[in-house]
Amino acid sequence: MEDTAAPQPSDTNNTGGNQSVRPGADGHSAGRSLSTYARPALIAGVVIAVICIGLLIVIFALDSFNAAAYSVTGKSVNDATDEARDIRELYTGARTGGTIGLVVSGVVAVASGIALYLNRGAAAADGDDEDYDLDDLRDQ
Repeated sequence: MEDTAAPQPSDTNNTGGNQSVRPGADGHSAGRSLSTYARPALIAGVVIAVICIGLLIVIFALDSFNAAAYSVTGKSVNDATDEARDIRELYTGARTGGTIGLVVSGVVAVASGIALYLNRGAAAADGDDEDYDLDDLRDQ
């Protein structure tokens, strides 16, 4: 058998074998699959974060409007009445859900951004991505 630089099937499970094989050499490496999921996760995390920020801004505006409309009659939202308490707690669930959604989507966006940054050279090293131009697409 000839001695070649290409990894042999018997070398794939060899932990003490040839260490010169780069980690992104095979198309199904962990870095490649992580990069495949990190980009959509980053986009989804940013979109959900923007939606949650918009939701929280709308809730703040509605809460302020309700407090202002309630205080026109001379009452205060800080009173100990049931009506004032209901107005204070009207958007508590939406505010809590918006805050939790913002934190979770922010964590997902940051984690996927870090994963993309750490694996930024893996996609270029694989050579699997082909560049298509207009002539290639017209021939089909």
